[in-house]
Amino acid sequence: MKRQQLRATAIVLCAAALIGFDGMAPSSQLCAADTQSFAEDILPLLKWRCAGCHQSGGDGYEKSGLDLTTYEGVMKGTKFGPMVIARDPDVSNLMLLLDWRVAPQLRMPHNKKQLSKCDRDAIRAWIKEGAKNN
Repeated sequence: MKRQQLRATAIVLCAAALIGFDGMAPSSQLCAADTQSFAEDILPLLKWRCAGCHQSGGDGYEKSGLDLTTYEGVMKGTKFGPMVIARDPDVSNLMLLLDWRVAPQLRMPHNKKQLSKCDRDAIRAWIKEGAKNN
């Protein structure tokens, strides 16, 4: 219940920021729960924004071998190497791609809007917490 209330509050506050309400705390204080759950926070986000390409039969899966529909797929990484280095989001390839700290042709998601700072911070926090299957 607490997590749902936090999400609802974050949505309202993010909407307020979009319409110009400036009496807000920094977004990093509004977006992330105390701890990130892979099953409740990260996987739904990956399925919503990434799995269209990064699942069996998807273009991203065919090119890289990355399946973002399961914990095992995320942790397996790509045919080129790991995507997540537990406890080290700064060197995790997933964050490099999502933060757009790579060449434009490699940025994720391809030809789409970048994930919000809140979403990227949630993934970053999950990695920092150890990238647990929780």
